[in-house]
Amino acid sequence: MTASVGPIRPSTGTALPTATVNAIMQFGVDEAGKGPVLGSMFAAAVRAPEAALPDAIDDSKRLSATRREELESGLRSDDRIEIAVAEIDPRRIDSGNMNELAVEAHAEAALSIARRGDRGLCDAADVDAERFAARVEAAIETDVTIEATHGADAESPHVGAASIVAKTERERHVATLRERYGEVGSGYPSDPETRSFLRRYLSEHGTFPEPTRTSWSTCDSIRAEAEQADLDDF
Repeated sequence: MTASVGPIRPSTGTALPTATVNAIMQFGVDEAGKGPVLGSMFAAAVRAPEAALPDAIDDSKRLSATRREELESGLRSDDRIEIAVAEIDPRRIDSGNMNELAVEAHAEAALSIARRGDRGLCDAADVDAERFAARVEAAIETDVTIEATHGADAESPHVGAASIVAKTERERHVATLRERYGEVGSGYPSDPETRSFLRRYLSEHGTFPEPTRTSWSTCDSIRAEAEQADLDDF
């Protein structure tokens, strides 16, 4: 069962023993696309009996794109598994605070699948995992208990599954941008292809494309480069 949330579409900071996590957690939440200058951020929540989750589940960063897609397809086709995705688009990112938005994204995804009395685990998107868990729990309108740890996507099958779904959603999103604009790279500021695309688009249109996080310092530096180039030409 899959739910989709669009663009509104005891907590501990130390790692829990894997056996404990697996025994008590009923859903996991993770995000993908927090750092790119181009495109949306996605958070996914996965609720399931642990036995329903494939043994091959792992942190999405350790898996190839092909393997992630295969696992994500399997997760979505299993009626025992509930999935929800929240998208935070660039406009919302530019008008907000990323720390707060990460909390909101986790909460919005979890809210779509959480049941009263559930326990959930988040991959902490804050240096203080306990604080992050408390903020997510407070933002969820259902009576649930939230825990958060760093690296939960590598330790918990539920969070690993959420990581795979979120990463796959982000990659599909980038593919739609590629169809619309041509090659855009990965969307990350460190990607020369992404920076080249943004420079070219700014030069041709005088502005950045709609799905750009214009509040990012990357845009400031690219705009400054363009202005300097104009002065040099003059």
